Amino acid sequence: MPLPLVVGVDGSDCSLLAVDWAADEAVRLGLPLRLVHASLWERYEGLLPSLGGEPSAPHLMAGHIVASATERVRRRAPGLEVDSAVLAEDPVSALLAEGDNATAVVTGSRGRGELKGLLLGSVSLAVAGRACGPVIVVRGDAAGLGGTHERVLLGVGEPATADTAARFALRAAAARRCVLDAVRTWRRSGARAEDTAAPGYEDEAAELIDKLLQAPLSEHPDVRVSRTVLEGPPGKVLLHRSAAADLLVLGVRRERGHSGLQLGRVTHRLLHHAKCPVAVVPRLP
Repeated sequence: MPLPLVVGVDGSDCSLLAVDWAADEAVRLGLPLRLVHASLWERYEGLLPSLGGEPSAPHLMAGHIVASATERVRRRAPGLEVDSAVLAEDPVSALLAEGDNATAVVTGSRGRGELKGLLLGSVSLAVAGRACGPVIVVRGDAAGLGGTHERVLLGVGEPATADTAARFALRAAAARRCVLDAVRTWRRSGARAEDTAAPGYEDEAAELIDKLLQAPLSEHPDVRVSRTVLEGPPGKVLLHRSAAADLLVLGVRRERGHSGLQLGRVTHRLLHHAKCPVAVVPRLP
């Protein structure tokens, strides 16, 4: 059985956008969808357990959130296999555990109770920064969320982080039957570097893209690939190009036993500001 896409649901508007996006992606990839609501009941302030052995108000609320999301999926994708779970756990811990048996974990950009000024919610950031498998944070403008650009953007980082991300990006592009835009940036070593140094940097970056994509392309030979080498800061370049993409894929390296966030400055910035959904694909040592 293929591993499902797992999407965290909490009833917020951002969560419902994530549910819609995940349902469409599950259909494209031919995967089942699993809806997960996780919360520690005692964190619901002002709600007391009901008497007589009946479910508590928070439990009833959780069940309603999941049932509504499930019905939303069935209306959007009638033939999609979907199941759900209500877990009395911390949301981050629950989604990290679910991710161990998932193709990817999908989250909204913010959850219930998050301040409006936040660009990215604490749960989404923590899951993206700690998960052992791919995490997709659904964010961006209407065009990026709607998949109208017909382009998957791959930020080509260092070889130690980029190979797993490249396979993920090619699979996504193949499912969409769209272009894979593989982008590698370079920077001059000094402010007064000679102009003749530029071709060397560009050639090295282009060779890295070709080497990285050689093996994964054998699995998806029909995917059209645009190889782009640009001078500039990677965060700025990828942010600009995310405005014309349906999905941005970034590779990160995970160190086993490290309990903090492992994202890097570029990935952190793009999770907060990209104009399309962002997939963080870790590579374990």
